[in-house]
Amino acid sequence: MSSSILTNTSAMTALQNLAATQNALNTTQSQISSGLRVATASDNAAYWSISTKLDSDTGALSAVSDALNLGSSVVSTATAAVTSTLTLLDNIKNDLVTAQEPGTSLSAVQTDITAQQQSLIAVLSSASFNGVNLVDGSSGTSASFVASFTRNASGATSVQTLTVNTSGTSGTQVAGAGGILAVSLGAFSGSGVAGATGAGSSAGNYAQGSLLAINITTATTGDLAALQSDVDKIITQVTGAGAQLGTASSVITNQQSYVQSLSDAITSGVGSLVDADMNVASTKLQALQTQQQLGIQALSIANQNSQLILKLFGAS
Repeated sequence: MSSSILTNTSAMTALQNLAATQNALNTTQSQISSGLRVATASDNAAYWSISTKLDSDTGALSAVSDALNLGSSVVSTATAAVTSTLTLLDNIKNDLVTAQEPGTSLSAVQTDITAQQQSLIAVLSSASFNGVNLVDGSSGTSASFVASFTRNASGATSVQTLTVNTSGTSGTQVAGAGGILAVSLGAFSGSGVAGATGAGSSAGNYAQGSLLAINITTATTGDLAALQSDVDKIITQVTGAGAQLGTASSVITNQQSYVQSLSDAITSGVGSLVDADMNVASTKLQALQTQQQLGIQALSIANQNSQLILKLFGAS
């Protein structure tokens, strides 16, 4: 092999090999520090594009999960109101039974009924979460919540909603509250029994929702028995409303579980595309560090050839 002071082929080859090793070492070190095999589009354009879209979808599913949590809170608030309503209705029913006992002071019983009525209005009108009240009649016969986010084969995205039946909690609002209490209490023959609608209502005539304003002070025994029967009907309706809310809560919980599983599956799929295998990267790092050291030695040896040329001219 000829020697030249202008062209050191061995050094050039050693330098190229060292540069390639250094580039591979930099890539491996980047994978170890970031945990990603595909961190930018230059690493793998196809996988980077797919993972970027899927990461965006995962974020949308996180928002869906938050929306479902909000929906669950709305239903839980309504369920708590139904539970309290049943307790208050039972108290009114008990008062009506007590009122039918001979010698009982109807005015004294009415004092307790009035307290229960005020509590019912307070419970039903305050059963609101984020401005949504499922038990005062303001939400109609159904309620919708964001339930899922999907992307089809063409890349178009859409949001799905979950509609739950709340027909048993809807109805005409009376005196600032109504909803699950908005049923007819029937007509009573006794005179002097105050109706709910105030002026203009005939004695002994109970319109929708009038449970919130009944007054039994002058009621007859027949009025009390009929009113007790109708309160039982309201308790049945409220119990049905509670069952509907329980079903809605179960559906929302199932959807929450599905959305979480879907998000986990997407996250796992993205990881399989772009995550670095740390075991492989660690082993490769050690090998490249060894190659780097050997490359430096090879370059050093190649550069020594130029020093040997000086000795041909008697240089020391």
